[in-house]
Amino acid sequence: MHVTLEQPTGARLVTDSGQEIAIPATLRYTSGDPLAVHIDFPPHATVDGEAVTWTFARVLLGEGLRGPAGLGTIRVRPCGAADTYVEIHSPVGLAVLRFATSDLFRFLARTYTVIAPGEETVGAELDHGLTALFGGRV
Repeated sequence: MHVTLEQPTGARLVTDSGQEIAIPATLRYTSGDPLAVHIDFPPHATVDGEAVTWTFARVLLGEGLRGPAGLGTIRVRPCGAADTYVEIHSPVGLAVLRFATSDLFRFLARTYTVIAPGEETVGAELDHGLTALFGGRV
């Protein structure tokens, strides 16, 4: 049985002009996907009116709370002691979200109570795939 944690939180979308727009978000973690964290945005908070989920590595969130982290689609970096920026890069543009660092730390700590860092398993499917890839030698 998988455990799922959800933590509603607020984020602030930072616009090109420097204005900030409050948007609801939910931080989510599931033991069924132990290496990832998810940020869910409800339909009314998106451009196209569809719910959106961004998924990225849990370790990236942890690293980004201490210093700039990420090179790809998701980048996380502290902004002073109280805030953390999460940048979401996509083919259609860039979204910069400001979260309260305390909310992100609390969420991350809760995920560690489900599965401790370094204790994640990659799953039987991946083990089987690696076995097949390496000719039965893993």
